[in-house]
Amino acid sequence: MVWTPEPTFDKPDISVRAITLYYQILAPLLLPFVERRLLNLLRCRAGRCFFQRNREHPPTGKEFDRLVHFEPVEQKNGRTERYLYVTSAEEITACAKVQAVEFHGWGSRAGAVETPDRMVIDLDPGEGVGFDAVKAAALQLHRSFDAIGLQSFTLLSGGKGIHVVVPIEPIADWAEVRDFAKSFCAALADAAPNRFTIALPKKERRGRIFLDFLRNQRTATAILPYSARARDGSPVAAPVSWEELEEIDRADAFTIADVEQLLKRSKSRPLKDWGKAEQRLPEIG
Repeated sequence: MVWTPEPTFDKPDISVRAITLYYQILAPLLLPFVERRLLNLLRCRAGRCFFQRNREHPPTGKEFDRLVHFEPVEQKNGRTERYLYVTSAEEITACAKVQAVEFHGWGSRAGAVETPDRMVIDLDPGEGVGFDAVKAAALQLHRSFDAIGLQSFTLLSGGKGIHVVVPIEPIADWAEVRDFAKSFCAALADAAPNRFTIALPKKERRGRIFLDFLRNQRTATAILPYSARARDGSPVAAPVSWEELEEIDRADAFTIADVEQLLKRSKSRPLKDWGKAEQRLPEIG
C-alpha cells in the first residue's frame, strides 16, 4: 500500500484523516501493547489538545460509551473513576476518529489493575544533553538489567528520549514495582552523578539524564509502542532492537509516513518478540 499522509505542523493542525489512516493500518501492531491496558488518550480537536484521563476527566459525552470499555477504579480520595480501555484494532481506530492522537498506558490492565505487567524507565535528557548520551544511557540500563537477570527492551519515545521497558508477570503490586524502579535508578544515579539524576526539579537535571521511575506508580502512564505523537512531523513511538539503537540518531526517527517500514520491521527477527518476556522482579536487599 502506497500512502502519503497530509502534512502536520503543530497540535492544532494535526490531520485527523492522516492519523486515522495510520491507525487503520498499524492498529494490529499496537493492539498487543494496548489491549485491556488502562489508557490516557491525548485528543486534539477544536484547536487544542487535552488528555482524556477517564470517563469524566473531561466528560466524554456519549461518543466514547459506544467506542471503548470502562474499568471502575477507586481513587485515593474514595471516589471511583471509570478508566477506558480497548480490546480490538477496530476500537483503536474508532478512538482515532474522535481525535485521539496519542495512546498512553498504565502499567496494568483491566481485571488486574493493582498488579502491573511492565516497568518503564523514561530517559529524559536535561538541557545540553544530546541523543548520543541518551543512547549510551539506555545501553547502560540494558546491561544493568541484564546483570540482575531481567530482559529489557528499548522504545524511541518519538520525542527527545528513550523508554526502557521491562515486562514482568503481574504479581507484584504498585508499591513493590515503584520501589524497585526507584532503587534501581537511584543506584545508577549514585554511581554516575554526573550522568544521571532522579531529582524532580528541572534545574537539577541540566547536563544530566533524568531517570524517570515515576512512570511506575498507580495512575501514571507512558507512551505505548506504535502510538503516534502530537508533535511536529507526526513522529511515532517506535520499538527498536538494542543492536540497531547505536545506528539511530534521534528519538523521533520514525513518523506516521513510515507505515510500510514499520510494518516490515515488526516482522523481523529482532522485533518479532519485542516486549515479550516471562520474568519477575528480583527481591531488593
